[in-house]
Amino acid sequence: MLLYLVNPANPLVSMSLNRRAYLNRFRLWKPLGLQVLAGLTPADWEISILDENLGPIDYETLPRPDAVGITAFTSQAPRAYEIAGRFRAQGVPVVMGGIHATMCLEEAGPFVDSVVTGEAEPVWAEVLDDVRSGGLRPRYDGGRASMDQIVPARHDLLPRGYAFGSIQTTRGCSLNCTFCSVTEFNGARYRQRPIAEVVEEFRTIPETRVLIVDDNLIGRRPQHIERAKELFRALAAANTGKSWIGQTTVNIADDEELLALAQKAGCVGLFIGFESVAPEGLPELGRKSAMLSGRNVPAAVERIHQHGMLVVGSFIMGLDSDRPGVGPLIAAEALRYGLDNINVLFLTPLPGTRLWKELEAEGRIGMDDFPGDWQYYTLNYPVARYKYLSVDRIVQEMTHCNRTFYSSRNILGRLGRNLSTGRNPLLGLVSNLTSRRNSQRFSEIHAALWPAANGVERALPEARPRLDLLDLSDTVTQRLRQYAVTLKMQATWFFRQS
Repeated sequence: MLLYLVNPANPLVSMSLNRRAYLNRFRLWKPLGLQVLAGLTPADWEISILDENLGPIDYETLPRPDAVGITAFTSQAPRAYEIAGRFRAQGVPVVMGGIHATMCLEEAGPFVDSVVTGEAEPVWAEVLDDVRSGGLRPRYDGGRASMDQIVPARHDLLPRGYAFGSIQTTRGCSLNCTFCSVTEFNGARYRQRPIAEVVEEFRTIPETRVLIVDDNLIGRRPQHIERAKELFRALAAANTGKSWIGQTTVNIADDEELLALAQKAGCVGLFIGFESVAPEGLPELGRKSAMLSGRNVPAAVERIHQHGMLVVGSFIMGLDSDRPGVGPLIAAEALRYGLDNINVLFLTPLPGTRLWKELEAEGRIGMDDFPGDWQYYTLNYPVARYKYLSVDRIVQEMTHCNRTFYSSRNILGRLGRNLSTGRNPLLGLVSNLTSRRNSQRFSEIHAALWPAANGVERALPEARPRLDLLDLSDTVTQRLRQYAVTLKMQATWFFRQS
């Protein structure tokens, strides 16, 4: 039995970088959910994970599978439906899961043969049994998996081409931010995988750099933080030789022991959601506001820096409290905080969130020609109607913000700072160059979609010819790698038949 697990092209990558760039490897993340499902699949199934973000896939030349599983974030949904239609036309049963299918069940259902809502691990074996018997049901509800159902991911099934490996150690988040669907999908209860299992899986990841994809690596409660310390001690003792980046909340800076243990465990960077630089914006976030309100952010960032870690700050633009001038304000505050990188996102009403329900009730969903318009729900497009900012104006604010933070002067300043402290200067530089390049491409896209927004701020200058050569080199490399994967799959199928 042949099974394809497909990760559709993510517009965040394919639309922002229509010319494949070498540096974009640092923006690609592995389809970890598919790797976990592969680990749960019985040995008599032959599995291929197809990740369109690595490059184009020639489906016409692939052997016909016995079943196809597709995952999709909201922005991937239109492409997911296209892929499903291609295989269904061949009579291949298609199963779709993931957060979008869960939140938009009625929409997804007609495009596929079956939808798995919630976390798929508890029902995956049943789904495959029903495929085998020809009795596939229209829907399966996995609910919330117990952590002993989260088996180690199959890190051996993906080709090289990613800058980071990935792993998950916890699920669930109790913060329940208004704009985030994590609590709705994974629940508020903080669930932890066994530490010994996490450490062992770390050893199997081929990449030397790892992204821990937990929504909040350290949690909120004292017992969660103690568990994080135990995990860091175990990783340090295991001496895996890997460095990693994790997503956490700013309260990690309150515990010196926690920071020291994270550094010993190989942490080189932390992604922290600050969301709003204005006190009046914090109440719009939900429970996280209490964690951020009144905090000395520069001091918190400095404590993290003292332990050799870079800090990426995430901000949201388009809150009801945001007014003209918010772009320069975010850039100025991010510089004052001493952040190494920023991730500024448009306020985006994702299906299933409280924000979606609120804006839908108020008639403030701007781009609503679904399912096609889902491709713009990457958080990098102004898809809503903002209270004090027109679409043109918020695009100007975003361009100004990125242009200021990623100016050559500021990038060189951060490089000098990291060189003087020995704090991962190369990683910081690559991260800045990648973000600068993508902000430039998004400025170009925004200028085409909303021409009026181009009147105030121009896009960043074109990249140097050297980077264009890297583009070409990477394009050739990626195409050759993809063709090699296709040939390998064809050969495997041929020998299986003979």
